[in-house]
Amino acid sequence: MLRALHILWKFSRPHTIIGSVISICTLYLLALPATAYSQYSGLLISTLIVGVTCNIFIVGLNQIIDVELDKINKPQLPLAEGSLTLRKANMIIYTCLVIALTLAFYTSVVLGWLIVIICLIGIAYSVPPIQLKRHHLPAALSITVVRGVLVNIGMFVHFSHATGQLDLAEWFASPVGGLPAPLLVLTGFVIAFSVAIAWFKDLPDTEGDAKFEFKTLAILYSPKLALWVGSGLVFMAYVAAIIWAFQSDNRYLLYCHLIAWILFMVNVLKVDMSVPSSVTRFYMIFWVFFFAEYLFFASWAMIY
Repeated sequence: MLRALHILWKFSRPHTIIGSVISICTLYLLALPATAYSQYSGLLISTLIVGVTCNIFIVGLNQIIDVELDKINKPQLPLAEGSLTLRKANMIIYTCLVIALTLAFYTSVVLGWLIVIICLIGIAYSVPPIQLKRHHLPAALSITVVRGVLVNIGMFVHFSHATGQLDLAEWFASPVGGLPAPLLVLTGFVIAFSVAIAWFKDLPDTEGDAKFEFKTLAILYSPKLALWVGSGLVFMAYVAAIIWAFQSDNRYLLYCHLIAWILFMVNVLKVDMSVPSSVTRFYMIFWVFFFAEYLFFASWAMIY
């Protein structure tokens, strides 16, 4: 039993699951007044189940398509190492898809259609003949649309609408104007992070990507260029967030971003592109900064 759970955990790509859970919880905190947090806990739990099962479907589908590629790039994954069969992997992802769609539409129509769109993009990302991930710009765009726009704005609208705080007709009449400034700052920041994730995730995988003719930024140009372009984008996102926090006299988020900005640059300067383990460590630490951004806003929402 424990071994089966361990295999499922590895198959679900834990860093993406953690990212989904933290982002959903943060958007719940931003969408609701503090006095209503416990009142709608059931809504949060059902949304988390939807988010996690949707996540497993997308990353699992990607692994099923990429078995041969992962034997080179990520041999530790369950399908690549042989600890999970294709039959069981298919059972897992389609069970998760049914749970995600059924519970999403049961929870709210906004969440239901949000998950449909996210799943369609996930399919287009992984499955031939479209397979957006084969080219660095479509790959970056798809990841950015999902993690940057749909998750942040979509989940915020879902929570706001489900709790009676937002009228969809009024919001569609002025979508940006109906969103609070902190959410827009968070969304802009995560958009920059998502583009960087799309480029950074390929840094440890150049051997397999080159063999299977994936046109990633690291393959088309160089891993070093992908590192510095992505880092530059995130660097500017930190600067923009710091300027916004300063102008808004939000000292808490100002100090949080200043500290994270310094630590992020240290992480970039420490990476040795000639050592695969250093590149992999850099990428996994980069996800910690992704988690931290949501935690900054979540803690700010609860404290202030």
